[in-house]
Amino acid sequence: MLPIDAAAHSSRWRRRHPVDKAVLGFGLTVLAISLPPWPGAALVLVTALAVLLGPAGVPGRGLWRAYRVPLGFCVTGALPLLVQVGGPGGFLTAAEGGPVRAGELLLRTSAATLGVLLFAFTTPMSDLLPRLVRAGVPAPVVDVALVTYRMSFLLLDSVRRVRQAQAARLGHTGRAAAWRSLGGLGATAFVRAFDRAARLQSGLAGRGYDGTLRVLVPEARVSVRFTAASVALLAALAGLTLVLEGPLS
Repeated sequence: MLPIDAAAHSSRWRRRHPVDKAVLGFGLTVLAISLPPWPGAALVLVTALAVLLGPAGVPGRGLWRAYRVPLGFCVTGALPLLVQVGGPGGFLTAAEGGPVRAGELLLRTSAATLGVLLFAFTTPMSDLLPRLVRAGVPAPVVDVALVTYRMSFLLLDSVRRVRQAQAARLGHTGRAAAWRSLGGLGATAFVRAFDRAARLQSGLAGRGYDGTLRVLVPEARVSVRFTAASVALLAALAGLTLVLEGPLS
């Protein structure tokens, strides 16, 4: 199981309905995209961090490990705004207003990412996917997503075991040996994935599969109080942004 999935299963908000957490998490994401970067996105970023580390109870180290990869993409996407190609100054020159635009983009994307992570760190996929059928998503699409999600952990475990076996047999001692081990790892993972898929299909057929996977979903109700508090928080952030935008700009 991936660390973010383990954190979601042990989250304080695990028993809350996904709608409650979607209103808060995706609401923060929408605000980060739609409000002015300063101070709107900055307020969203601070609020999302406070909720993640506070009421949601997400470990700081686990949050950083999940956040640093998308944050790297955010930084990479903002860097090109610092320069311009062509023009009277030469082939590659500093863009006028580039640092401001890069900082605004970085604020927006990093804050929006935290909103998505808030939902991911508190909502296991096994709780979310079966409920999508009630939201109108076709059942076969949900079934494929659910099976893919569950089998991905088995495949990752197989890859880890093969790598451990290769390392125990000195398969990573040199560059040539590492490339041979990598090729063997890819071939083994490919064969095992098809073998598991075939066995899964046979097992479903033997159990009378009729096109729908029936799984137990933990009982949960949408909390009006939690949703109202989330909407109030989002409205407060939007209002505070409008109030502070003039003086701070």
